Amino acid sequence: MIEAKEIMNILPHAYPFLLVDRILEIEPGKRIVGIKNVTYNEPFFPGHFPGRPIMPGVLIVEAMAQAAGLLAFQSKPETEGNQKKPVYFLGLDNVRFRKPVIPGDQLRLELEVTRQRQSIWGFKGKALVDGKLVAEAELLAMMGDEK
Repeated sequence: MIEAKEIMNILPHAYPFLLVDRILEIEPGKRIVGIKNVTYNEPFFPGHFPGRPIMPGVLIVEAMAQAAGLLAFQSKPETEGNQKKPVYFLGLDNVRFRKPVIPGDQLRLELEVTRQRQSIWGFKGKALVDGKLVAEAELLAMMGDEK
């Protein structure tokens, strides 16, 4: 299990854009299961939507992308100077939103590696609430140096 403090040391994201609270399971190079606790105090809820708060779909996909980034970071050995290379997302395919995510929900992020060649990674991800599929996507990423 990876707790929030360690996640903040691995990912380059910070509040309010860090969207993974905990990692429950990880098999480096294979799969990851993470959690995002959705609360009323999220900064996007006052505007999305007033009187009927719904987590934006793009942020659900971003949460999946962050979990995938954690999996990629944890799957590769340290590089020179103990710095891990950043993960850049290249594309999304077959993105589908099935049900709204609202305050009080716990978003379960499940991702598996579908391909990994050199610096290119493919992932298949799904987001669930109470065991029900709320979103799914295929993600393509590259681990590389910032230029």
